[in-house]
Amino acid sequence: MRAKELRDKTADALMTLIEERQDDIVNFRLQQATGIVDNCRRAREARRDIARIKTIMKEREIAAAKGTNK
Repeated sequence: MRAKELRDKTADALMTLIEERQDDIVNFRLQQATGIVDNCRRAREARRDIARIKTIMKEREIAAAKGTNK
């Protein structure tokens, strides 16, 4: 997903996306252990998506903190 698409989502939607991506990583590891891997890049993409989502959530926290201090 692109960061622009993620910024349009609510905090609850972002949390569900994180959970989905973490499930994807677990499933990938299980498939890798059994030797049935469809897409080798899926785990990397999921980790990067999680990082993007967490970055956007942190940006929102910082913006909210700056707004309350002023």
